[in-house]
Amino acid sequence: MKFFSDNAASVHPRIWQAMQAADAADAAYDGDALSAKLDAAFSDLFGAPCTALWVATGTAANCLALAAMVPPHGGLVCHKEAHIEMDEGGAPGFFLHGAKLLLAEGTGAKLTPEGLRAVLDAIRPGVHQVQPHAISITQATECGRVYAPAEVAAIGALAKARGLGLHMDGARFANAAAHLGCHPAEFTVRAGVDALSFGCVKNGGMSAEAVVFFAPDLADVVRFRRKRAGHLQSKGRYLAAQILAMIEGDLWLENARAANAAAQEIAAACGGRLLQPVEANEVFVSLSPAEQAVLRAQGFDFYDWPVSDDAPAGTLGAARLVTAWNSPPQEVAALARALSVL
Repeated sequence: MKFFSDNAASVHPRIWQAMQAADAADAAYDGDALSAKLDAAFSDLFGAPCTALWVATGTAANCLALAAMVPPHGGLVCHKEAHIEMDEGGAPGFFLHGAKLLLAEGTGAKLTPEGLRAVLDAIRPGVHQVQPHAISITQATECGRVYAPAEVAAIGALAKARGLGLHMDGARFANAAAHLGCHPAEFTVRAGVDALSFGCVKNGGMSAEAVVFFAPDLADVVRFRRKRAGHLQSKGRYLAAQILAMIEGDLWLENARAANAAAQEIAAACGGRLLQPVEANEVFVSLSPAEQAVLRAQGFDFYDWPVSDDAPAGTLGAARLVTAWNSPPQEVAALARALSVL
């Protein structure tokens, strides 16, 4: 019973169908009709003009977007637990040709204007220190927390006032949107976001992510960077087909709502063990090594997780439980029961 990552979830049937239908096209790279539809599809979704490019991975989506904002001699402010800092194997440094990640603090892996100012104000102007060029936030965060529209807008206002770009790592953007229940523009383009990595693979996709630009000049740069980085796939229509199938008919929200609901069922059984509010499809729970072993003996698979700085004193261990669009209801119920009797 798999609760270790939504990356391992199966591909939604509508995604498979869309990929098979793409067999009928024969244009190469991004010259096909499906790729050409992405701009209009995302402009409709966000209610604002935007440009969307497909790539194969979330790491590429993040790093290509950031490479358009940050020069090699520049800096990028992110949370100290951000995926681009902790889990992308140095890819930001590779794609950004050595640009520096400037790490900020914040509860639940969320950045705040105060935390950002603590980093930004400590940097002296001039050539002797790395100067910031952008901020990156994660929606939902690495602790499963969701930025409300006002929280994004406050960061967006700070970024604009400081002349910085604002990137959103939206690997679980759909889960955040399902939790918030508002128009996606409210916590992106209307809140000052310049570029969004729109996650699909964790949400029932096969091998496609979208980089959505609300600042058109950034997209022009990334078209060349995508090719140079080896991400301009010759059969790009299959990536475009996945993304279009995900957003047309609101499959992205349907899948996210299912995953979020499963996480809420598990969270309800955790009681005082919860280490973070459950706002998306990740449940962070206090479990001792012995309790982890008990759950694994019953067939549950999950990741051990480091105990965070803001965990209650005396927390002996932690685990991350992740649900997906297709988490079997009987397995979710079984895990909830097992947690309730530990």
